[in-house]
Amino acid sequence: MDMDPATDIALMILAGFNKHYRIFRETNAAARGLFERKEWEKIRASNRQRIDMYDSRVLEAVKTVTQDFPHAADDESLWPTIKKTYIALLYEHHQPECAETFFNSVAAKVLDRRYHSNQYIFTRPAVSAEHIEGEQPTYRCYYPMITGLRHTLFEIFMGFQLGVPLANPRKDVRNVLEVFRNWAPINTDRPMEPNFHVQVLSSLFYRNKAAYAVGRVINGHHRELFAIALRHLPEGGLCVDALIYEREHLANLFSVAHAYFMVDMEVPASWVSFIHAALPEKPKAELYTAVGLQKQGKTDFFRDLHQHLKHSADQFIIAPGVRGMVMVVFTLPSFPFVFKMIRDSFEPPKDTSREQVMEKYRLVKHCAFPRT
Repeated sequence: MDMDPATDIALMILAGFNKHYRIFRETNAAARGLFERKEWEKIRASNRQRIDMYDSRVLEAVKTVTQDFPHAADDESLWPTIKKTYIALLYEHHQPECAETFFNSVAAKVLDRRYHSNQYIFTRPAVSAEHIEGEQPTYRCYYPMITGLRHTLFEIFMGFQLGVPLANPRKDVRNVLEVFRNWAPINTDRPMEPNFHVQVLSSLFYRNKAAYAVGRVINGHHRELFAIALRHLPEGGLCVDALIYEREHLANLFSVAHAYFMVDMEVPASWVSFIHAALPEKPKAELYTAVGLQKQGKTDFFRDLHQHLKHSADQFIIAPGVRGMVMVVFTLPSFPFVFKMIRDSFEPPKDTSREQVMEKYRLVKHCAFPRT
């Protein structure tokens, strides 16, 4: 007996997302080998290709749905049932928040509408992404009070099992120890709570010519984030290039002004929550974007803005500063972001078109910035 159309369509959309995230993870996992072999151009090319990956899978899903169920594009009354069926399919899914966003992308294109209520798409999340457990732990724990800080650092470095070893591990550990000893959360002169330990995310973050081990120190109620940057030496082998622990520098590391990280995440919500818990001033939307999940970042940003507007009484205003000739820039005084709209036409001396401006933005979107 054939299933009902709502179930068939829901399964098609979820199959499209699962295919997308499988390829996304395979691409990120391959970054490890590219880093080990110093294939920098391939890393940048892979990062650029990953940007278009999502849209390609969405178009595939849209084509499948519209070919098999051509009436789905005209019958809006079917989509609330499709959504409810889809929610049930996300039970124990490892990426439910991203799967909901994928559903939104497909539904919006099939229905050919730019605006939808929560009845048709997920303007609000329906499935919690908190406390999801994957096949592998999100992070590993280390206990310096038992094994000693020096041994803990050796364990952290060895835990990633890179094919290229540290050229001088004793020197690197010694240098990191010197910094750690002056860092308040791990300073041995300060009182250590019974729960004192170190947590390190189980996969490295790759970007351009560097790999980053990201972790946090837990001491009492305090959670302090840190990142250890690894680079290749000209003469061979790896070295610890930096230990980053100041909040300003960490916020800059995860800024979307840089190229996106490539990191293999089974449960992305757990990775984002890990960083956000220690860096709460960094919006989750920006963290999702920083690890290559731009569409999820956009979804979270929209939800943050929508929630803010429900409680805000101020009005959008033109942003202070020099008036732009290409963009109209406006902002909400109580919301720390600016919004830009490309003008339909430009006054002299600007000699360009709206299409050319949009093409330049597409170029920037696909550009792997050289900063690390």
